[in-house]
Amino acid sequence: MPDDALRASCFASLAVLSATHGEDVPYRGGLDAGFAFRGGRVPFLAPAKGIFRAAVQQGQAALSINTSSKSPYDDEETPEGFYYAYRSGSIDQPDNRALREAYAQAEPLVYFIATRPGWYKAVYPVYVIGDDPVAGRVLVAPGSMIGPMEERDPVLVEDPLERRYAVRETRVRLHQARFRGRVLVAYSSRCTICRLKETRLLDAAHITADLAAHGEPLISNGLSFCSIHHRAFDQNLVGISPDYTVHVAQRLLADEDGPMLDVLKTSHSSRIELPARRAWQPDTERLAERFERFLSVS
Repeated sequence: MPDDALRASCFASLAVLSATHGEDVPYRGGLDAGFAFRGGRVPFLAPAKGIFRAAVQQGQAALSINTSSKSPYDDEETPEGFYYAYRSGSIDQPDNRALREAYAQAEPLVYFIATRPGWYKAVYPVYVIGDDPVAGRVLVAPGSMIGPMEERDPVLVEDPLERRYAVRETRVRLHQARFRGRVLVAYSSRCTICRLKETRLLDAAHITADLAAHGEPLISNGLSFCSIHHRAFDQNLVGISPDYTVHVAQRLLADEDGPMLDVLKTSHSSRIELPARRAWQPDTERLAERFERFLSVS
């Protein structure tokens, strides 16, 4: 394919950015610099529109697609992949031709999903495996990278069972990334207990587990934690009561095991930092249910 080298450079650069910034990569100070290719810089995406083909490309197929953080759940999911809509307007406008050409040529793309304003999760390679001009959309499925780290090649997952597994795994990762992005925004990218602001060390914890009946990915069902407080919360070593007070398990309070344990112990009886918007604040009924579990095992 005419743009194989360019796509390889794009994927390799994204791997470096993900290693630098974590799974979510900022646009400003990250993706906005583009990637190096034959003495120049090539953009990864065009944030203002969903379908992007770089000016330096020789082929006609798109390089990337993206979904805005303002509508993170608009792309319909199926067991086979994700439906992605044409750009509104004529089916023959350049962006739609580039998207449909990616299907015709079986070219690998990058799928940028905005997890919060200005931050993207890059899923690659993905392939357009279906085109529905009547509905005005294509079907996108994750591929895989094979080979040694320095010479990895994108491939389409052909086996139906393997493809369904890849789609399921991608769906879980995307939902987690979107949930994390929304919760971190609500908590001003800080741990609600210790106020740590290093984004790469922050997680979004579910109050009611996401697999439970009421485990919806709502901000009010989430808490922004640093990695250590998240692990402690998941293991019922730290609990949050419905009045937003932090409780540390008695066995930890009685233990003497160095400064890392002190990070947890000193938070006992403190109050968490709440989001400014009332609608984003933790649901007290969910907290009460989760706190009962903490009390029963701590």
